[in-house]
Amino acid sequence: MSLAPVALFTYNRPVHTRQVIETLQRNRLCPETDLFIFSDGPKPGISVLSVKEVRDFLKSIQGFKTVRIIERETNMGLAANIIDGVGKIVNEFGTVIVLEDDLLTSAFFLEYMNEALRIYQEEATVACIHGYVYPVHEKLPESFFLRGADCWGWATWKRGWDLFEPDGGKLMQRLLDSGLTYQFDFAGSYPYTEMLKDQIMGKNNSWAIRWYASAFLEDKYTLYPGRSMISNIGGDGSGTNNGYSYTSPAILSEEAPKLEKIDVAENTFAYEAFSKYHRRASHPDLFTRIKRQFKMLFKS
Repeated sequence: MSLAPVALFTYNRPVHTRQVIETLQRNRLCPETDLFIFSDGPKPGISVLSVKEVRDFLKSIQGFKTVRIIERETNMGLAANIIDGVGKIVNEFGTVIVLEDDLLTSAFFLEYMNEALRIYQEEATVACIHGYVYPVHEKLPESFFLRGADCWGWATWKRGWDLFEPDGGKLMQRLLDSGLTYQFDFAGSYPYTEMLKDQIMGKNNSWAIRWYASAFLEDKYTLYPGRSMISNIGGDGSGTNNGYSYTSPAILSEEAPKLEKIDVAENTFAYEAFSKYHRRASHPDLFTRIKRQFKMLFKS
């Protein structure tokens, strides 16, 4: 199995984009990896200079097997850019590793992704490989499965992306008919159902909630690492969708997970650990709330 190409989606954050590329270049498999960069266009009247700065940097990138830059003529928005770009790559290559411009990678990220894609390429119940894991208190297994799909440093096959349903209304109806909203919301700990409702109403344009719901409703699974291969640095208010996040940048794993093929079934221990994390994060103690207020104050 050849190495999966990387699809990187950028917009107007040159500092973040440079950091993403620098961490990718530390990966041993970087010289053997094809990199496709989908650079979204500026919005009318704004972001022209920052988009140009990003594109000037992109043209200087070296160290990959090949680098191809797809410059969008107009501003598509993150969702349309990702949906179109991922579709094009998987249709041509059969697999893809997906990154956004605020996701730093471990030096072992590409090895982990490609090995997991190889191990589970014949497992039709596996839709996604994920690189990020929440900083839970519990010690997680080296790798484990949860139902659905995820969006912070991920990979899939054509068979996985073929499941993607862009119509949030259809997904919501199926979700309500199934009676699985509580499970979908990680035992009521995180408002994923509300996120899907907001997408339908135009309050957000999240492709990720539709990706999660699409795989969840088809009873497909995502493989997670026991230690994070991804650190999200976009919670500084610089992103179009991220904004302020309760998740601090993760500490990147200094070693690759020991991947062995495991049964494809939801890991109840990890599911409960994620649920506990969401509850703690959404109901922080006084000290954490004060720290957040100071962060927002100095960002304003």
